[in-house]
Amino acid sequence: MTVAEAWNGPLGQHWAAHPDRYDAMLDGFDAALFDAAAIAAGDRVLDIGCGSGLTTRMAAQRAPAGRVTGVDISAPLVGRAGELTDAERFPQVDYRLGDAQTFAFEPGGYDLAISRGGVMFFADPVAAFTNIAGALRPGGRLAFICPQPAQPDGEERKALGLLASLLGRDHTAENAVATAMASLSDPERIHQVLGAAGFTDIGVTGVSADTCWGKDAADAVGFFVSRAPGLTVSDATRAAMTEALLPHESPRGVMLRAGVWVVTAHTGRRASRAGRDCADRAQGSCADGAQGLIRQESRDSP
Repeated sequence: MTVAEAWNGPLGQHWAAHPDRYDAMLDGFDAALFDAAAIAAGDRVLDIGCGSGLTTRMAAQRAPAGRVTGVDISAPLVGRAGELTDAERFPQVDYRLGDAQTFAFEPGGYDLAISRGGVMFFADPVAAFTNIAGALRPGGRLAFICPQPAQPDGEERKALGLLASLLGRDHTAENAVATAMASLSDPERIHQVLGAAGFTDIGVTGVSADTCWGKDAADAVGFFVSRAPGLTVSDATRAAMTEALLPHESPRGVMLRAGVWVVTAHTGRRASRAGRDCADRAQGSCADGAQGLIRQESRDSP
């Protein structure tokens, strides 16, 4: 199953059916993303991989005099985003179904592009970010978060891996979505891709936060199991999975520590030409040439 098929099939349907659960899982990173984005009241904002639209609506709250467009490849999620968005409260919000790699954005139509974990799934990352850069005005901004490399002893990886093993499934097994999730986990790769796509002033900062998987261990197990449609789980296996999560229970719920990169950048005319050339040629051979255009600046953690 391809990434697009997954997001328009069982995976996208599950996210659309449980928006509050997934938003709660990720909300520990929202402050870091929006601090990095620094959205102004009149900004025109493009939300890449908008999902069920929470980050689109959060951006709209910060840009009451601007406009915000959410775009996603998943029809179930774009439909859910529309259902969850009050048109009277958010008249400046609209959603588009499409692949940001190839979508015909208005050239220079946005001041800022943001994404909460929606930019790792492109078939051709350089072409995708080149297209996004073209949607931004000269000097436009980019701010997104993406996963850090999964550490073998990381709290979230260990806990979810244990749950998967109890189910008799390999949590680390490679598939199109899992592979794509890690596509930007290396900061050097982020610099190469964004530089080749026309971005400058690239900053990559690590941020960690607790991710909420449920109100208690039993609830978290039920949610975890629901992500595999049609799977039958015995009472004994559920009990063992629940016991495995008991150490992670807290008054806030079942919390598992995870890490992301907060990435920021700007568009630049000179680098944009290099990025377009790279997208037209073989991606790998161009990355090194465009690397010379990257200004790597240290960023303070939000």
